Amino acid sequence: MSGVSGRVLVVDDNKVIRQLIRVNLELEGFEVVTAADGAECLDVVHQVCPDVVTLDVVMPRLDGIKTAERLRSDPRTSHLPVAIISACGEHEVGGVSSGVDAFLAKPFEPSELVRVVRQLMHRERRERPEAAGPDGGEEPAAVEGLQEQDGRCADAPGARAR
Repeated sequence: MSGVSGRVLVVDDNKVIRQLIRVNLELEGFEVVTAADGAECLDVVHQVCPDVVTLDVVMPRLDGIKTAERLRSDPRTSHLPVAIISACGEHEVGGVSSGVDAFLAKPFEPSELVRVVRQLMHRERRERPEAAGPDGGEEPAAVEGLQEQDGRCADAPGARAR
């Protein structure tokens, strides 16, 4: 058992919020990669191959809603579960109708954050069996050494994920 529950890409322009989310998820065994805005998210998503993406709404360059729309329109990322974590109300951001799988309002309880991410990750593994571990269970394949191959993440000998 690798001890890692899965990989989460956390996207928020506020460094303190990014760190808060990172720490809470890492304490629960997730590997966390962060991005400061939607444009950076789109730059790194194919390199880090996350299991779940969390997005703030209000960010410079590319906001969370437009980022979610771009993730959904790209066949390589259209399957990724996306959660909005925002101080904006769910009705203000269009909720799940905008291609978002979950919504978490700021301020949030750390336990609620972990619950939402776990729920999305489990859904992802049920819908894409290759995202599950070799035995088909909840444990993902080792996250070290992943790289994109034919639009999907695949093991790469000697490669190390960011």
